Amino acid sequence: MNIFRYYQSGDEKEIVQLWNECLPKDPITSVRFRNFVLLDGNFDPKGMRLAFHDDTLIGCVYAVRRLLPMFGVDLEPDNGWIPFFFVKKEFRRSNVGAALVGEAVDFLASEGRKNVFFASYAPNYILPGIDEETYPAGFQFLQKLGFEKLYSPVAMDRNLIGFEIPTEVAELKKQREIEGYTFSSADDKDLYEVIQFANTKFNPDWGRAIREGILQGLPLHRIFVAREGSKLVGFCIYGGYEGVADRFGPFGVDPEQQGKGLGKIMLHVCLQAMRVEGLHGAWFLWTSEKTSAGHLYKKTGFEVTRKFHVMRKII
Repeated sequence: MNIFRYYQSGDEKEIVQLWNECLPKDPITSVRFRNFVLLDGNFDPKGMRLAFHDDTLIGCVYAVRRLLPMFGVDLEPDNGWIPFFFVKKEFRRSNVGAALVGEAVDFLASEGRKNVFFASYAPNYILPGIDEETYPAGFQFLQKLGFEKLYSPVAMDRNLIGFEIPTEVAELKKQREIEGYTFSSADDKDLYEVIQFANTKFNPDWGRAIREGILQGLPLHRIFVAREGSKLVGFCIYGGYEGVADRFGPFGVDPEQQGKGLGKIMLHVCLQAMRVEGLHGAWFLWTSEKTSAGHLYKKTGFEVTRKFHVMRKII
């Protein structure tokens, strides 16, 4: 007989064990689970639905809604997220997963949510969405439950062995410096402005990532800022997420400054710093392949390594 309930203290050990059994290509440690889930300010035990068979955990679905605003006072009251789910192999196709997701959706509906997204939850997403190539059954499962594909971000990687800034980029940098632009590593005086720039020009999750990265020990020499005179016009970071040095981003240039090659300059300066530090590669989890940023990454030698689908179910 299967028993369904929500998270209770002490379940985390079994959850991590079953996670790594079910998702061996995206394993997790107990520390990462603690940081991403249990210590998340939005964590509510009632959103983590568990299935047991003879006292053994066989399935887990996590649903979350915003209790703390990412920025300002916006709690996104219409939205909820399912960042991950998994079911023990021998219990798949036995309605366990469907029942768990049903309970998760009911939980979000009871909290007034109208949209359920997989898996674009900020700040603590594990993956941006479902990787159809790696988890084809999971993608089909979500579709059967009424989730529809919204868009498909990609992850990219670049080998840094032998990397050097191309001559044309170095010359472009010198030209922009003559025009009054500066490109430098950050100092304390830059931090407030960089965080607000990230929040307002791009995504509040970026501002949070910068702030939390620094609090967790991100060295300022891994943060680069671009200015036109005294005006901040761009930033670029590596090692900001979980202290993983070769993880690139976030990275952004003021949209009003497009067409001047500032993004190209910042990207190459940052990659050169990563190589100087001895890193062999750079990678990130989330960009749109067909945007100007996606094209810039490809021109700089990044290759798509994974593709995800952000899914939504309207309830």
